[in-house]
Amino acid sequence: MSKPALHSLHQALRKSFQSLENNQRIWNSVLVDCSPLMVSLGNLAEQSRALSNVQISNTPLRDFPELEERLRFKLLEATDTVLTKLNEKMSSLQSVRDSISNQVSAVHQLYEQNSDNLDLPTLTERSATAPSVSDMLGWLQDAERHYRQQFLRRKTLLLTLRADDLSMLEAAPKRWKSMESPTAEDQITDIICKVSFFMESQ
Repeated sequence: MSKPALHSLHQALRKSFQSLENNQRIWNSVLVDCSPLMVSLGNLAEQSRALSNVQISNTPLRDFPELEERLRFKLLEATDTVLTKLNEKMSSLQSVRDSISNQVSAVHQLYEQNSDNLDLPTLTERSATAPSVSDMLGWLQDAERHYRQQFLRRKTLLLTLRADDLSMLEAAPKRWKSMESPTAEDQITDIICKVSFFMESQ
């Protein structure tokens, strides 16, 4: 067993968990920003549907020429604006996913390079302040998988949304909310707790 190999792997693991903790915060804050935007999409779709169901020519508003066209244009414009904002938020989520993936892949690369110098007892050894290397590598992979799948689901939903497809827009807020994964997020918070002493020790 090579002490320098284990030391460099520990350093890389600390860096990865630090990145995971920061990125989890960013991810959650972006999702908080997305919720009201999704609700807005649903509301705009309902207003568009209501407009389609009203015969303006049979109401006192018939005296305003082109009112329906103007209202429809405004609703489509507002919907497009919200969709643009959501796509910007997706870029932020993609940055988080990429950052976590890059960190995890760097740690695994380092592990592969040093695997000849790391025997099984070293990889599975735990201490009062540090989980085993094998546990930590597994936890990082779990976290990376979670964010990759979450991003893919949300991105796929956004790609199906169009300003003129009212049914999809009306269903979007519920579908978005159904993607929440509190259990997985709790597990990641739990992982960060498990490595807190390890991150502080040098």
